[in-house]
Amino acid sequence: MKNLDKSFGLVIAVILLVSLLMPLGNLLLPEGSAFKFSAYSISLVGKYWCFALLALSLDLVWGYAGILVLGHSAFFALGGYVMGMYLMRQIGDRGVYGDPLLPDFMVFLNWKELPWYWQGFQHFGFAGLMVLLVPGFLALLFGWLAFRSRVTGVYLSIITQALTYALMLAFFRNEMGFGGNNGLTDFKDILGFSIQSDAVRSLLLLTSGLLLIIALLLGQALAGSKMGKVITAIRDQESRVRFLGYRVEYFKLWIFVFSAMLAGLAGALYVPQVGIINPSEFSPINALEVVIWVAVGGRGTLYGAVIGAILVNYAKTLLTGLMPEIWLFSLGAIFVIVTMYLPRGLVGLFDHWIRRWTAQRQLLTPGAQEAGL
Repeated sequence: MKNLDKSFGLVIAVILLVSLLMPLGNLLLPEGSAFKFSAYSISLVGKYWCFALLALSLDLVWGYAGILVLGHSAFFALGGYVMGMYLMRQIGDRGVYGDPLLPDFMVFLNWKELPWYWQGFQHFGFAGLMVLLVPGFLALLFGWLAFRSRVTGVYLSIITQALTYALMLAFFRNEMGFGGNNGLTDFKDILGFSIQSDAVRSLLLLTSGLLLIIALLLGQALAGSKMGKVITAIRDQESRVRFLGYRVEYFKLWIFVFSAMLAGLAGALYVPQVGIINPSEFSPINALEVVIWVAVGGRGTLYGAVIGAILVNYAKTLLTGLMPEIWLFSLGAIFVIVTMYLPRGLVGLFDHWIRRWTAQRQLLTPGAQEAGL
């Protein structure tokens, strides 16, 4: 346990250090300096932080509550679309009061007026609230129906994947008013500042890192609380917890909604850093990738999910640049290897090595003392 606590603190320290040094190096060092980070590197690391936050949100609901969600990317995509709606409202002709009239793609498609569900998204505060409420409401509605009906196990996993696929098909339709196949892109400003500027990119990276750290600390506090212990007990022995008088569905619903909000927040941070959001983010394949990230790092540890997300996506960046045709095969091989040989992920393997090294050291110490005497 002490080893895990030290590793948790080390992960937070590394995230904080990278989140501070990269923006400072990008903004303060002169052009041509060997230590100045490129705009691509800043955006890439910011994207990794967003993926880490998404993996952490899944680990809360899968690693601690035992609910394997194969459609968690739906909440990520919804948060991304909400942020994309705000960014699109900053583009185009302005009305009498300075508010944007119609996003560019609606003008292109000959829309005459703004749909009612786009109202208010010209305000950053409203959009920020919707980033949490939209994924949270979907999770609340779906979770209430599923957990009250006691849908569990593989059935729940398949239903969540079907929900994600249905959303993907819906968002592909032009008449939905979300850009159809192309999605939302070509963003210009955020809070009145150019989204392409080094300062904004650096600030987005820093914000993503700080929110990831806050989410890690919140998750750790939740895991150590009474509610966290009940949720873990539900994962291990749901029938016994129900027999003791706890309303199991309420605990499941709470952690499910909370994780959905974190995933939505990750999506909202992701979109301005990559510059696009489209229906492919709802893809079931993306949702399965998130599961692999958590499994590789080690579920039920929080920081393991963060490590897994960063390592797998770094490998994806390398392989898709060198040999893009083998990436999916590599991803499948990673999942098989982890499932068969690393059931506790990399964090579990590291903890096992530390325990063995500690045990051997304890066995050798008395012998070493006797030899010295």
